[in-house]
Amino acid sequence: MPERLAEMLLDLWTPLIILWITLPPCIYMAPMNQSQVLMSGSPLEINSLGEEQRILNRSKRGWVWNQMFVLEEFSGPEPILVGRLHTDLDPGSKKIKYILSGDGAGTIFQINDVTGDIHAIKRLDREEKAEYTLTAQAVDWETSKPLEPPSEFIIKVQDINDNAPEFLNGPYHATVPEMSILGTSVTNVTATDADDPVYGNSAKLVYSILEGQPYFSIEPETAIIKTALPNMDREAKEEYLVVIQAKDMGGHSGGLSGTTTLTVTLTDVNDNPPKFAQSLYHFSVPEDVVLGTAIGRVKANDQDIGENAQSSYDIIDGDGTALFEITSDAQAQDGIIRLRKPLDFETKKSYTLKVEAANVHIDPRFSGRGPFKDTATVKIVVEDADEPPVFSSPTYLLEVHENAALNSVIGQVTARDPDITSSPIRFSIDRHTDLERQFNINADDGKITLATPLDRELSVWHNITIIATEIRNHSQISRVPVAIKVLDVNDNAPEFASEYEAFLCENGKPGQVIQTVSAMDKDDPKNGHYFLYSLLPEMVNNPNFTIKKNEDNSLSILAKHNGFNRQKQEVYLLPIIISDSGNPPLSSTSTLTIRVCGCSNDGVVQSCNVEAYVLPIGLSMGALIAILACIILLLVIVVLFVTLRRHKNEPLIIKDDEDVRENIIRYDDEGGGEEDTEAFDIATLQNPDGINGFLPRWGLPIQWWEERNPIQTCLFSRNRIPHSLRFIFFHKDTKINCITQWTT
Repeated sequence: MPERLAEMLLDLWTPLIILWITLPPCIYMAPMNQSQVLMSGSPLEINSLGEEQRILNRSKRGWVWNQMFVLEEFSGPEPILVGRLHTDLDPGSKKIKYILSGDGAGTIFQINDVTGDIHAIKRLDREEKAEYTLTAQAVDWETSKPLEPPSEFIIKVQDINDNAPEFLNGPYHATVPEMSILGTSVTNVTATDADDPVYGNSAKLVYSILEGQPYFSIEPETAIIKTALPNMDREAKEEYLVVIQAKDMGGHSGGLSGTTTLTVTLTDVNDNPPKFAQSLYHFSVPEDVVLGTAIGRVKANDQDIGENAQSSYDIIDGDGTALFEITSDAQAQDGIIRLRKPLDFETKKSYTLKVEAANVHIDPRFSGRGPFKDTATVKIVVEDADEPPVFSSPTYLLEVHENAALNSVIGQVTARDPDITSSPIRFSIDRHTDLERQFNINADDGKITLATPLDRELSVWHNITIIATEIRNHSQISRVPVAIKVLDVNDNAPEFASEYEAFLCENGKPGQVIQTVSAMDKDDPKNGHYFLYSLLPEMVNNPNFTIKKNEDNSLSILAKHNGFNRQKQEVYLLPIIISDSGNPPLSSTSTLTIRVCGCSNDGVVQSCNVEAYVLPIGLSMGALIAILACIILLLVIVVLFVTLRRHKNEPLIIKDDEDVRENIIRYDDEGGGEEDTEAFDIATLQNPDGINGFLPRWGLPIQWWEERNPIQTCLFSRNRIPHSLRFIFFHKDTKINCITQWTT
């Protein structure tokens, strides 16, 4: 490659170099460009002036700089001549020296200081640096004084086609929907060329496809890739590899090129209908299968993918549309047939269904290709299973009067074995629902009888469970709830709703309502309760009271006169007969107690006792009860206090080994003599141990002891509390001595 490039450059530049050598010395050109000339002043002007006068009269710079150009990547045996500097101040006497400074001066570019020739001593690369700015100046050879001000000029590196195009972002990936029309844009690519886009065609790129026809095409200048064939099918081929070339020099021969790859993937569209793998499906299911159980699966295949392949399944026809349902499995994309209602082998042994699979997402662009759905037939065979007995009703409601006779039939339940073998059935009662065993059932025919008496007032409803069991297979059982309602009979007489006690004021008026009473009946007649009230026959003409029936089934008791006196009669008893409306009617007698009370003027009861008359006016019965309670409480406190004090004392004992001389207290009181027997018990004094440790209580007044036994007053002459005491009495006529032993 370098040898070919050198040959091309040599063929191009040879005639230009010959022309440059033959030019006059006042004008210098760089190869291929006449603007690379360094000019002095007009020769005619210079020739018309003498040398001395020319130097003295010059008022401006005598030479002008233009741009210079040099080819990149040029190499040869000698340095490349870029251009020549010359000034009209140079008479050829070699007294002027040319100096070069700036970018690359001395390293890349050298100047002949005598002739002003500028050479490039190194290979240049425009892609590294496109131009160099240098400064030239003419100075005196001997003194190095500037003869002209410094002048700046530019050396530009001319481009050659030494860089191939590159796809910096490759390889590329793009997608396009399948079945797209011709010329659908897929993507565009971009290549870059490091050569100069302004100079020549080195960076002018032309794009083409090396691989990928006839499916895709590319715009030569914009590099836009388009579909070259219509209706490409993803299901036939999903991915295409396209090789793209970018060539410089406008695509002409000798240009450099670069390539990249583009992977085009066809995306899916819904252009295919679902299709069942088979037209007929067979399934079998036991008749006792649980509701909701999956019986089988059907699947319609779709060549599309993703949501374009989603299908919904439906049962559109058949004799089992009410018994079966089909749901769609979004993951597996199939239809699941499930049981909706119970099956019965004895009723129907097989079913035929017609199922349909239809696409969920339909693209209207392809609707002309036909319906995006498919159908298949499903045959379901029901298998026989040993089923439990079936009751004739899911629940039973029975009614019985509460006075029904024992062992009477209340009702009957029936059940059968649905299997072909038809096993006999045995009935029983779940005793967990009949703990009191009030009912029995005939094991063969299912008749329910009464075992114990019923009472509607205790329990209106009885809920039991009947069990039906196959005799041939005891594991096959069924249960049914039976509700038994107890019907009412008139077996309870009415009575007062509560314990009534009436109060009659002494100052009451005739006809005044004393009390209103109501009755209750435990029975529950269909038309409700209706009570009749009356007085005893012997009290029909009661002089004091009368009764009145109210509309709300209650009774009012009225006073016939006034002037009742509680001192004469405090309490009146009024028997009342209450009858119901049953068949036969029942009745009872309830007695109303009426108390005569003292009342205020406005009819407020104040006292109902005779003793209230002896109390001060204004003191109520409640106050009397409070006073009495306080007195009783005080008495209880006194009794408790005395009892506690009694149990705290201990026997008074004098220890024999202790000295008691210091504790002898002498009294000169005279006693009553031998005849004085009321002061003390002589038997106790003779036998002190016989008192069983019971000593007199402490804390009583001294006078109390003096009245009963004067000698014991010595106990109160000490401040210390005695731990044990023993009394020694010396009965000498009228003198009494008291000896005590005190212990701390």
